[in-house]
Amino acid sequence: MPADAVAGISVTDDGCLLGVMMVCGHRIDGATLYVDSPGVDSEVTVGLWGADRPLTGGLATWTLDSPTAGWTATRSPKLLTAKTTYDLYGWAKDNSWSSSSASFILADRDRLTPGTVRYDDVSGNGDESAITVPVAEFKARACEEGSC
Repeated sequence: MPADAVAGISVTDDGCLLGVMMVCGHRIDGATLYVDSPGVDSEVTVGLWGADRPLTGGLATWTLDSPTAGWTATRSPKLLTAKTTYDLYGWAKDNSWSSSSASFILADRDRLTPGTVRYDDVSGNGDESAITVPVAEFKARACEEGSC
């Protein structure tokens, strides 16, 4: 399914993990936090959220560990563990669109400050690297050519 959004993570003033989604213009209905498992093409869902109404453009945020207005948690993550790599991505109910995913470990969250976003940036040649930028820069850059 084609990507038309960019997922990232941030933190609240009190250090709680935030999901961040920059929707580039189509539709995202929810987000999933998962861990790749050892099996072939297998993943374990850790968190699952649905947006109360489709996200059709712009920036959306929600707390991953507690209810947030505009979002319904089907599965809230329990205690996240230190050496596990988590991936967050957005999806449309009809599989028409998705977001790029954001990979992180808990140490990455601990290095974030409120007002910054960590996401996996894709360069023009397809190379991915995790970067942390101010929210305003994320909003400005996330939907540029090659990011989605």
